[in-house]
Amino acid sequence: MFERSELSVLKARINEPRRFVQALIGPRQIGKTTLVRQLIPQLSFPAKYVSADAVGAANSAWIAQQWEATRFQLRTSGASEGLLIIDEIQKIDNWAEQVKAQWDQDSFDQIHLKVILLGSARLLIQRGLSESLAGRFELMPLTHWNLVEMQEAFGISADEFVWFGGYPGAAPLIHEPDRWRDYILNSLVETTVSKDILMMTRVDKPALLRQLFELGCSYSGQILSYTKLLGQLQDAGNTTTLSHYIQLLDSAGLLSSLEKYAVDKARQRGSIPKWQVQSSALFSIFSPYNFEQVRANPVEWGRWVETAVGVHLSRAAQTGKLNLFYWREGNDEIDFVLQRGNHVVGLEVKSGRRQSAPGMTVFKHKMHPTKVMLVGQSGIPWVDFLQADPLTLF
Repeated sequence: MFERSELSVLKARINEPRRFVQALIGPRQIGKTTLVRQLIPQLSFPAKYVSADAVGAANSAWIAQQWEATRFQLRTSGASEGLLIIDEIQKIDNWAEQVKAQWDQDSFDQIHLKVILLGSARLLIQRGLSESLAGRFELMPLTHWNLVEMQEAFGISADEFVWFGGYPGAAPLIHEPDRWRDYILNSLVETTVSKDILMMTRVDKPALLRQLFELGCSYSGQILSYTKLLGQLQDAGNTTTLSHYIQLLDSAGLLSSLEKYAVDKARQRGSIPKWQVQSSALFSIFSPYNFEQVRANPVEWGRWVETAVGVHLSRAAQTGKLNLFYWREGNDEIDFVLQRGNHVVGLEVKSGRRQSAPGMTVFKHKMHPTKVMLVGQSGIPWVDFLQADPLTLF
């Protein structure tokens, strides 16, 4: 079975002396549960895996029960240390307070029980960790699979990756496009929206949330203001509502909005967003065309390549490796701006026949970046770029 690189990192952390709760967060169906199940046989001490998926939200005592059962297992086994893994932890009310109480009790009693928490709602997990478990945890974000992983695990070509994205569970279905689309929509998107968002966060207009998601995915790679979106949405409310909903969609690993790069942080936050799906599969499922039709149209295919590059960069941004923006002034535009410390890199994507990018010259003159680069036929080949770590650009 294919092992992601994060497995070795997690294994090294768990084999260290008990120090921090390990929190794995990421979207649904990217292999979080599979990763910890791969970890268990590789450990030299007992481990217990439990899931809160079918537990009532109000049953906060469930966490203490599972913790005590694992302590009992540790005592009876005679092992000096053990591991408790709790999946979908965010579905339990006040989970962070319960985890804090049990963790601190073990610390006081010198019980060497290590803990891994898994969750698919990044916003809720991070809120609980920062509010109740400050100083007691390490975060490990897991993202959608990249091109190299999908190639090694499933033999998917670069073109197929650009269209079908990095969902490992959907990979066996790519030769049945209708079945693949139904799986993404019903098993991933609908489950994420109806369970991870609506059941755990107050959403006054769930129909609007779904409309925003579909429209935002359709506009992936484009710069479009909330005000213009309001005109295309029914019962849209106001821009504040849309901004809140996009935060929820971003937290669930579905859809993001990039800010415009600016030296002035206030101008940056108030900028018109550029929409970016977090997996190109989410761009493809709302397209009226199929893979073959888009691949045969250089202009359309260029949109998908740019989206795939954006997904690749977003993955690095989600793991904290860099900050990601776009830049536009008048008719001049740069697709992506990467920032890491004091270093700034402008990136333009041109995969079609037209390779001219006048915005690169203007951006370099006005913003004085560290470097400006082109992804395309006359620059870095887009396949090579998707196979590389974005940090190599700095």
